[in-house]
Order: sequence, then C-alpha cells, then structure tokens
Amino acid sequence: MIMVKPIIDESRTRMEKTVRDLVENLSSVRTGRASVHLLDHITVDYYGTPTRLNQVATLHVPEPNMITVQPWDPSILPVIDKTLRMSDLGINPASDGKIIRIPIPPLTQERRQTLSKHVGKVAEDHRTAVRQVRRDANERFKKLLKDKKVSEDEEKDALGAVQEITDKYIKQIDDLARQKEQEIMQV
Repeated sequence: MIMVKPIIDESRTRMEKTVRDLVENLSSVRTGRASVHLLDHITVDYYGTPTRLNQVATLHVPEPNMITVQPWDPSILPVIDKTLRMSDLGINPASDGKIIRIPIPPLTQERRQTLSKHVGKVAEDHRTAVRQVRRDANERFKKLLKDKKVSEDEEKDALGAVQEITDKYIKQIDDLARQKEQEIMQV
C-alpha cells in the first residue's frame, strides 16, 4: 500500500482541481441577474498586456440588473467599453466618461436553453477530465502490478479506492451543473 497511496492522493488532488475549475467556469455563466463573476473571463489590453478586467477596474453590482465598471485609469475606459461590446455576453454597456454601466437584460427562454446546454457541455468536459485522472491512476497501478511492486489484492483495493473518489467527484460535478441549470431556467 506504500506505493499506492501517493497515486491515490495525487488523483484526489487533480480531481479537486477539476471541480474547482468547474465552479470558476460556471460562475461566469449568466443567470439572469447581475453578478461581477460574469466578467471574470474578460481581459482588456492594458498598455500592451492582456489583463483581467477586475485587475484594472472596480466592479460593482448596485442593482440586481446592473453592473458598474469603474477603471482605475480613466484612459482605458474606451478599451474596456470596446472589449465588453465584443464579448460573448450579449451586453450593451453605456459609458459616461468615468464609469461604464452594464444593464443585464432578462434572459429569453431560447437564451436560457442555450446557456443550459452550454453548462451541460462544460460539466461533461469536467467529468471527462475526472475520468482521465482515474484512467491515469489505473494505468499506474497496472504497471506496478506488472513490475511486481504490488500484489493483486493491493492493486484491486487501489482500483476500488480510485473508483470511489471518481464517483464522489462526478457526483459533485453533476450536482453543480444541475444547480446552475436550475438558476438559469428560473424566471
């Protein structure tokens, strides 16, 4: 079991990272109400360097259907405005020269269904990543058995342990996706 435990621990860590990545990805999916996380993936050209929006401006939600963006350097306001207009969020920002206001329109039923499908695809990509971690661990266990560094019983126990961990993280991914889809479909 001495040779197997580090592989199991590494697999658990990689699966946890996958779930954390899913949480981050889902936070940027629009649900019909304003959230600064909608802008997490937006990067602007800040003096030649692609920089996340939240690192060059203060983001705020003053109302349930409005996000404000106040750049620390007013000279990049036009760059931020252009980037937001070209983003895949389907938003129409309004600038007054100091602050950008982003009204978040209500989602149409068609857009809700599209976003729900997107959530399903993102969740499936993350489930696949978790299964790949399991596959990597299983191959390492089989190699240890082949090299006679572990017994067949130890390999069987290790395979079972990794499968348990995999099931746990797949369930977490399913729960997160279901919860996000419910948020999206809520009118």
